[in-house]
Amino acid sequence: MNDSKVLPLVKSDPLLEPYADAIQGRYDYAMAVEKKLTSNKQSLSDFATGYLYFGLHHVDDGWAFREWAPNASAIYLIGDFNEWKRVPEYKLNKLDNGVWEIYLPEDALKHEQLYKLWVEWEGGAGERIPAWCRRVVQDDETKIFSAQVWNPEVKYRFQVDKFVPETKPLLIYECHIGMSSSEEKVSTYDEFRRTVLPRIVNLGYNCIQIMAIQEHPYYGSFGYHVSSFFAASSRFGTPEELKRLIDQAHEMGVAVIMDLVHSHAVKNEVEGLARFDGTPYQYFHGGSRREHPAWDSLLFDYAKPEVLHFLLSNCKFWMEEYKFDGFRFDGVTSMLYRSHGLGEDFSGYDSYYNLNQDGDAICYLTLANKMIHQVNPNAITIAEEVSGMPGLASKVEDGGIGFDFRMAMGIPDFWIKYIKEVRMEHWKVGHIYWELTN
Repeated sequence: MNDSKVLPLVKSDPLLEPYADAIQGRYDYAMAVEKKLTSNKQSLSDFATGYLYFGLHHVDDGWAFREWAPNASAIYLIGDFNEWKRVPEYKLNKLDNGVWEIYLPEDALKHEQLYKLWVEWEGGAGERIPAWCRRVVQDDETKIFSAQVWNPEVKYRFQVDKFVPETKPLLIYECHIGMSSSEEKVSTYDEFRRTVLPRIVNLGYNCIQIMAIQEHPYYGSFGYHVSSFFAASSRFGTPEELKRLIDQAHEMGVAVIMDLVHSHAVKNEVEGLARFDGTPYQYFHGGSRREHPAWDSLLFDYAKPEVLHFLLSNCKFWMEEYKFDGFRFDGVTSMLYRSHGLGEDFSGYDSYYNLNQDGDAICYLTLANKMIHQVNPNAITIAEEVSGMPGLASKVEDGGIGFDFRMAMGIPDFWIKYIKEVRMEHWKVGHIYWELTN
């Protein structure tokens, strides 16, 4: 390969030279997909605005709702406003490319009303929570989840418009809102803001990483089996209360990043995206690649432009709507490899370039990092990762995947296992040293 065409990532490490073609191929593929998505007429940030089009929106003369469901034969909006019945006035119209749409008058929907979709397809039908909805609540008695119209009279106004995180060093406090109270209860955004945030600041941290923000049906999943990707979990309070928490953190000089789950999704059909339009492969892989072998969850098909649009828009939504300063991407190792990293030892560079890698997932992560930094050049992106793939935290233009940091998850996993299973007198310094340095 002509040295002038060798990517800086390869030049930075002589051991990568045998894999220069593979690294160049990944880079070229990501740039080709970007060109396909944007048609060279807009930026990735401009492309990632699906949340402004899909879902429920209050417009000047009423309401607009849109959904992507290419296999559906009919879709109705049902809710407490029409006694959960399929009526012609709430039937969506089919547009091109599998998009469905309906416009409703101002008095058709009201703040806090509950709704779902009734989706019909050849050979079946079922209730579905809209994929792009921004508010989902669970009934205290029936435990049924429903989307909720959210249009408060008073919108939250951020006091801090542009926040620049301090990253030298970046001191992160990882937290879960619901588990942040000393009482035996599910805590709230407001309680965390009032009682925990000041303690975090006093301890000297300059960043909080919040788990379990995206709505999830099972609380015990710690938020890692996501069902509604654009909805902040209502277990902890309202969208305005989460915005106030983030705003106050910024006032106190603390960045807020989100534990973002784009590596898999919950298998639930009524609450989540599984078989949303009656097919198993609308958002996910079909066949043997559909389910994660260890996590009991579904795996996104990152080769689909519509899936890339959904996930990239999701990243931008949280930054624009809530002013998150970035993301810690969960389960990156699972995304990078077709084996999901299971049974791999990653003992040499061959482990990273042996055709076991998922090129489409690598492409998505590359484009996500590029887009996020277009939206906010000061954004923070962190890969939760165990394999140590070269270039994970190198710049996209250098041939890397573009993360700012890599969280070496194998180290905390190692300490948890060691402390739990090995008596202290049996600790081996050589073993500890090898684990911490590899």
